[in-house]
Amino acid sequence: MNDTHKKLFELARPFLDTRENEKHTRIAFRFALRLLSEEAADPQVVLPAVIVHDVGWKCVPEDVQLTAFGPGLKDVNLNRIHEVEGAKIAVDLLKRAGYPQHVVNEIGEIVLGHDSRPEALSLNDAVVKDSDKLWRYSQHGFWLTIKRFDLTYERQQHRLRNNMEKWFLTPTAKRLAGEELGLRSRDSDE
Repeated sequence: MNDTHKKLFELARPFLDTRENEKHTRIAFRFALRLLSEEAADPQVVLPAVIVHDVGWKCVPEDVQLTAFGPGLKDVNLNRIHEVEGAKIAVDLLKRAGYPQHVVNEIGEIVLGHDSRPEALSLNDAVVKDSDKLWRYSQHGFWLTIKRFDLTYERQQHRLRNNMEKWFLTPTAKRLAGEELGLRSRDSDE
């Protein structure tokens, strides 16, 4: 993270202390860097967007958050709240961090539909969406999902394998998801 990203992250930190979002954001940020090494998206948009994409979860009561995403999804309206409120918070944080207005506007639009909009508005949006979803395949995301939703290892493997084509928009993310899933197979052997 450069100094500008660190400043934004510090501004966002109070909004990331729910749902293990601080760790999620750090992992998604690392995936964004990997994607940006192969995809021609704009790091000036993608990286700050990843930092602020989930700040809106702070507006959803913790006791109902698990009903708003993942295999426990029961209330899409709560997920939508995190996007709508998150876009407002993200715009404010980006302005406070000194980002140019055109970047603030683009990131606000990305955050507004990063989970609910199946198609991407742009390559920048696709890379943000893919970075976010790649967390599910990380060691932390894989095992936390098993714990949160009381899944078996086999069910989680099956769920991730079967959704790779549907969830990911870039070829690089699809490849990385497959690589990460292979690593999770080795995790279970240890």
